[in-house]
Amino acid sequence: MKPTTHVVDNEKMDRAILVSLVTQEQKKREALAEYSLQELVQLAETAGVEVLATMTQNKESADTKWFIGKGKVEELRALMEELGANTAIFDQELSGAQVRNLEEALDAKIIDRTQLILDIFAQRAKTREGIIQVELAQLSYLLPRLSGQGKNLSRLGGGIGTRGPGETKLETDRRHIRERIGELKAQLEEVVRHRKLHRERRKKSGVFQVALVGYTNAGKSTLLRQLTNADVYVENQLFATLDPTSRTLTLPSGKEIVLTDTVGFIQNLPHDLVAAFRATLEEANEADLILHVVDSSTEMRNEQMRVVAEVLEELGAHRQEQLTVFNKIDLLPDEQQAMLFAEGDFIKMSAYREDDLQRLRLAVQDKLMGERLTFRIPADKGELISLVYRIGDVLENEVDGEEMLFQVRVNKDDYAKMGYLLAAYDQHKQQYGQEDKGESF
Repeated sequence: MKPTTHVVDNEKMDRAILVSLVTQEQKKREALAEYSLQELVQLAETAGVEVLATMTQNKESADTKWFIGKGKVEELRALMEELGANTAIFDQELSGAQVRNLEEALDAKIIDRTQLILDIFAQRAKTREGIIQVELAQLSYLLPRLSGQGKNLSRLGGGIGTRGPGETKLETDRRHIRERIGELKAQLEEVVRHRKLHRERRKKSGVFQVALVGYTNAGKSTLLRQLTNADVYVENQLFATLDPTSRTLTLPSGKEIVLTDTVGFIQNLPHDLVAAFRATLEEANEADLILHVVDSSTEMRNEQMRVVAEVLEELGAHRQEQLTVFNKIDLLPDEQQAMLFAEGDFIKMSAYREDDLQRLRLAVQDKLMGERLTFRIPADKGELISLVYRIGDVLENEVDGEEMLFQVRVNKDDYAKMGYLLAAYDQHKQQYGQEDKGESF
């Protein structure tokens, strides 16, 4: 494997061998295990690590002491000495005891997949909320593993696994970490309270909220930028953006909605991370519509869609209205595009084609604004006419004698609000003995 080039001091740079254990259970899904290792390579390079080689072991189950077999540990040690590696990164999560045993046997820094992801998040976090959430996740991960983090944390001074709060871990005992976790949770609760107030204000104003969710690197930030001209960081790498970004999107009808880009998902997303980022991910929970963005060009798209569905279910957002967006179809041959399918509504597009973006805007509008209904309102009932404009998207209106005829697109969630309007109209019909000339409801 060709090493990634970085302009840094080679003495301090993380030069790693990546290790994956494939158990009997995982062997049934061998392609997934191979993909997970490829993803680990991307994660390591994203964290600024020079990947020297990868190593895989097939084993009935994980070794409680070494994780991989003792013989494989010796093989790994020899390979690290041969290539000059100073770090071993494991594709699965390790216990504190396994970390301690491996670092003593290999005389190197030991990092697992969870710690690597947390490190990337520590690099990406820019806002106060993001920084708090990353530190909370790191400390929650560290606390049960303190006994296995001795030499590992002092080795090489800095680098992956020691960013953020990592540099002070040696001076921090369990009591101090618990106190710090308590402080961070209190700060996060305050952030959550403010975020909830903002969401409630948006809901009261009648502004629809749409959340972009999907696997990392599916193109969510690109889509946000292309749809709203947002000044957001876009790069072909995992977790290019971390903190949620909200922008106003104007639909073809002229109605404005709020479009929010959320953090990307990944298989085996650390539980501590999901818990810490719940406040951010709840944007999806509160959204009127979720756009599930899928990288249609990858062979693992079905697996990635499954991961996103699982995380949404864990958050309780799986019941929200969804529209699947098969992005990057310009990278697929026509015959493969025809095979793309998802349960529920979906659209196939490229974020770089304006006609595709317009189709997406129309699809979002149809999802949010609902079906087209006809209302007849007495011309002198100003409060009812005002209500129609407030809770529906008026497409057409005309005067018909003493009545106003409205063609309105109404979201199903707002349809209940029409109860007052319909009751008032029924009363009007009974009073004047008129027949209903509008569409049936």
